[in-house]
Amino acid sequence: MARISTKTIRELGEADLRDKISETRAHLAKLRVDGAKGILRKESGKLKPLRRDIARMLTRLNEVKK
Repeated sequence: MARISTKTIRELGEADLRDKISETRAHLAKLRVDGAKGILRKESGKLKPLRRDIARMLTRLNEVKK
């Protein structure tokens, strides 16, 4: 899964943001399970950027609500 730029996040609507957040959370959960199993080698550096992308999307979602 590729990183999401701030520009792209700003262009998304509220429903699209919610969908993207749930999709990213599912991918993060899968990576965490793989890490717990010990089979996460090359993708271990993708956890932190995914968490930051989720936080960035949640921040934008809260901005849209207000």
